[in-house]
Amino acid sequence: MLRAIAAFLALAVSAVGAFAETAGVATSSAGSIYHSAGSAIAKVALAKGGPTLIVQPFTSPNVHIPVVDNAEVEFGLANVYELSLAVRGDEHFAGKPHKNLRAVFLTFPLRTAVFVKKDSPYKTIADLKGARMPDGFASQKILLPILDAAYATAGLARKDMVPVMTAGVVTSANDFIAGKTDGFAFALGSAKVQEANAAVGGIRTLPIPDNPAALAAVRKHLPLAYLRLEQPGPRNPGVLEPMHIIAYDALMFAHAKVSDELVYRLVKAIHDSKAELAESFGPFALFEPAAMAKKIDPIEYHPGAIKFYREKGLWPPKE
Repeated sequence: MLRAIAAFLALAVSAVGAFAETAGVATSSAGSIYHSAGSAIAKVALAKGGPTLIVQPFTSPNVHIPVVDNAEVEFGLANVYELSLAVRGDEHFAGKPHKNLRAVFLTFPLRTAVFVKKDSPYKTIADLKGARMPDGFASQKILLPILDAAYATAGLARKDMVPVMTAGVVTSANDFIAGKTDGFAFALGSAKVQEANAAVGGIRTLPIPDNPAALAAVRKHLPLAYLRLEQPGPRNPGVLEPMHIIAYDALMFAHAKVSDELVYRLVKAIHDSKAELAESFGPFALFEPAAMAKKIDPIEYHPGAIKFYREKGLWPPKE
């Protein structure tokens, strides 16, 4: 009888442990780069002995960042700039600093571009003056400084466009496909960009000038951004020739009280799985295991992630 009880208790403890290894990952809507990235991370983590992750889509990071801060979901995906705004309580998080957020690892650079139809008269950002462009982004406020940054490289602003109000990045792409706008901004490598390319008979990416003045204009709106050279290829629809576009880093983050062991196992599984991640979702070809941790003040790192980085000689992080 005692052996039976002991066996039952052991099974119960095992079941509880297995349940504790299941966690949610908050992403943007299906078709967004965060949703595809979250799905790839969940797939690889499960295959490599990490925790079981369940992708939970929301409209955008400015919606799901507070959800993770409130411990309603354990993990989330966003970009370092928007997460820094949340931690400080600035811009669209004004007066509400999110103190429970911790960085887990950097995923890949978010390469954001402005797209138009391939056969349109728009060849540069300057050509967009007077064009019908998405605006508003009530559910995805981070798109406003992204557009501001792109327009600023040509001395333009949103007021120089004909605004077409939209809720988020996916709906703005749908508006473009439906012919309601002349262009839209989205991340290279996203499923939605591929869809738009097929739907309108080809798209064109508008280049950003590669010079100090353009970079300075970008950083007035996106302080952590940089200019990145992109090449034409099947994973870069719209990039018709070598050109620079705006880029900034995406990351996975967690609530501060997610268990150290769960975070450690996740980071370990991802660190060793670049090939599998890239096979699942193309932008992970740009993932750098040696650069999973960078200095991204004021965002702190989760202790479980720090433990792994110390073991790998990746801590303290570099700039």
